Amino acid sequence: MPTVPPERTPFGGRESHQAREIAESFGSDPDRYDRARPRYPGALIDRIAARTPGGTREGRPGPYVLDVGCGTGIVARQFLAAGCRVLGVDPDERMAGLARRHGLEVEVATFETWPSAGREFDAVVAGQSWHWVDPAAGAAKAARALRPGGRLAVFWNAFEPPRDVADAFLAVYRRVIPESPLVRGAAGTTGPDAYQGPCARAADGMREAGAFGPPEQWRFGWDRPYTRDEWLDQVPTSGFWAQIPAAGQRELLAGIGTAVDAAGGSFTMRYVTVAVTATRTATTAKSAGSSVLRSLGR
Repeated sequence: MPTVPPERTPFGGRESHQAREIAESFGSDPDRYDRARPRYPGALIDRIAARTPGGTREGRPGPYVLDVGCGTGIVARQFLAAGCRVLGVDPDERMAGLARRHGLEVEVATFETWPSAGREFDAVVAGQSWHWVDPAAGAAKAARALRPGGRLAVFWNAFEPPRDVADAFLAVYRRVIPESPLVRGAAGTTGPDAYQGPCARAADGMREAGAFGPPEQWRFGWDRPYTRDEWLDQVPTSGFWAQIPAAGQRELLAGIGTAVDAAGGSFTMRYVTVAVTATRTATTAKSAGSSVLRSLGR
């Protein structure tokens, strides 16, 4: 599977945002990550861009977007194509380096410690990365970086393969790495319900910041066909891949490839992109965000 829903992955008693060794492991092969990870539906990008202060004012450049956990710039490039200006923040210099080669501006830091230096943004976004951010501190930091009326939008790609393909993949994981979190994730809920936990924590963080209107949840369904080689290229982009011994990795890829061959050499993945979003209120964000950050020692 491409990722494991964060609430189904044990981190030794830690929250996902505390598992820095996993959060910062994706840069081991940034080219593969950039090539293989799915993009996000254009309808989501367009809706965020349209519902920001910069998206509604004439006579000024497009919305200024802060991309949290930007990685190689997958989300950032989509916002650039939609006419936005984008600044990325990522804790991994290797990922940031590839994003810069794509012409993006990226600063290296965890979002909780990133210095905004008084800059203000029309939107703060996070694609497939907000579970690596402390949800309360992250929402408070976003509130301080947003203009009045600006939007915080965090989102994930939830996946649901055809039932026969999902069963075949699960059988391979159970045989090769029966104790791995990948097995527990693959055996659990798929589709958008798999992200109920991260969505709820994101919404709670927005409410706790005291600087946003009521959180909303958006959903966008779409399909993505995969050939055998395309899927095998994506499998190693999971954060847990590096924890699997090399022999197990080879056996997994061989077994998954056989499963796709049995399905005819390709299959269509059903994706639902789930987003949690809220608008920064006009008068309370600075003070409310400050109080939350102080309570968290940041």
